[in-house]
Amino acid sequence: MTQSPGQDIIWLTQDAHDKLQAELANLKGPVRQEIVEKISSARDEGDLKENGGYHAAREEQGRVEGRIRQLEDMLRRAEVGETPPDDGVVEPGMVVTYKFVGDDDDEAETFLLGAREMEDTVEGIKVYSPQAPLGAAINGARAGDTVSYAAPNGKEMKVVVLGAVPYQP
Repeated sequence: MTQSPGQDIIWLTQDAHDKLQAELANLKGPVRQEIVEKISSARDEGDLKENGGYHAAREEQGRVEGRIRQLEDMLRRAEVGETPPDDGVVEPGMVVTYKFVGDDDDEAETFLLGAREMEDTVEGIKVYSPQAPLGAAINGARAGDTVSYAAPNGKEMKVVVLGAVPYQP
């Protein structure tokens, strides 16, 4: 697969890939056709300046076309179902166990490093994107490594990696 510089591979399970393919086919087929029909019908009503149905259909068309572009991009960059090596290095496709440094409850947390679109296909585990602050900071780390990242509120957070194993559906 050829990648342009600056584009990251997105790791997806086969289920997540199939779900995204189905969504794309639905948007490019029946949904797109329905919107075209709505726009055509609204045009037939006359004056487009004050035609709420026409403007709503055009807005919906913009949202759908944006999602189509997003899905096409994700699927073009997808690496499907290839389990990463069990070498303990955090990378997309790994289930990561970590805990916050200085956290009083001493409870470990676990997540799958992968595309957010996988959440519907993975039960019982959070999915963090490699582009998310924690995902980006922890990518490439090993058990025992401490990494820091800026939380969305600007606060610096530190976590220690306890382990990383390949995701097994």
